[in-house]
Amino acid sequence: MKNMKLFKWVFLAVLGAETLIGSGAYAQSNYPNKPINFIVPYAAGGGADARSRQMAQKMSVILKQPIVVDNKPGAGGNIGTEFIARAAPDGYTIGMGNFAPMAVNKTLFSNLRYDPETDITPIILIEKGPLVLVVNPSSPYKNLQDIINAAKAKPGVLTFSSGGIGGSHQLSAEIFEQSAGIDMIHVPYKSGSAALTDLMAGNVNMMFDQMYSAMPSIKADKLRPIAITSKKRSPLLPNVPSFTELGYPKVEVLNWQGLIAPKGTPKEIIDKLNAAANEALKDPQLRELMLSQGNEIGGGTPADFAALIRSESIRWGAVVRIAKIKPE
Repeated sequence: MKNMKLFKWVFLAVLGAETLIGSGAYAQSNYPNKPINFIVPYAAGGGADARSRQMAQKMSVILKQPIVVDNKPGAGGNIGTEFIARAAPDGYTIGMGNFAPMAVNKTLFSNLRYDPETDITPIILIEKGPLVLVVNPSSPYKNLQDIINAAKAKPGVLTFSSGGIGGSHQLSAEIFEQSAGIDMIHVPYKSGSAALTDLMAGNVNMMFDQMYSAMPSIKADKLRPIAITSKKRSPLLPNVPSFTELGYPKVEVLNWQGLIAPKGTPKEIIDKLNAAANEALKDPQLRELMLSQGNEIGGGTPADFAALIRSESIRWGAVVRIAKIKPE
């Protein structure tokens, strides 16, 4: 009798487990069957927000479900990225993973409440974009050597602006300082646009800005481009040399962003999102827009994106430690 009861209990337990496994597999194969939340760790209106909305629109058509963009700005992208990391790993919360919160902030912030390596699953790289070193048109600095000579003649006097501590604006300048053996003063602002405005007003000497942001002012002769952080010259600025070309190959900086999900999101779901994003990145209109902003179009596998994040974390972690950068 006891053996019969034991057999019945084991049978029901196995049957229940198979049911749960089967329903889980069905849920994954049926994914997505409701709207997806797309978290942007920055305020509305910026470059990350615009690209997120473009990707969300393209992917919603492919996946046949609405993708709702939700901005959660603050703390250099940490608030929104932590929200993604803490969300249920069911594929219904994804988001934009950027250069600073994914590769810099782990070293920069001692109290970071998520770990990009253990709490996040990469989905796909969306794009990479170089920065361009720009000065005011009335600046006496006509080329990179002029800046280096002036910085060496008066250490700690030249200033560079940025949209905040630990972002690609500042880190591009920091690695330039380390490569050229110069010392300049960092002037952080609350946004990249504020930093650029003060540069154009003549209140700071220079800035490393993203191509998409700087190009309108360069075209309007409100900024003078000095050098670009891509390995080769950009088709948008064919007369502007790269830092590599000028003898500073370490000043190759590409600001990047891609899709991420909470750790533990099933592989089948990650693969579906990756396939949808790869298809979205083939859209001619989106490609033309990205290329017109000076960016390199991403794509590839989740493993490709994970490898980029790992290598960038090692590189920029070292730059932060050498420069002794601390958050505000």
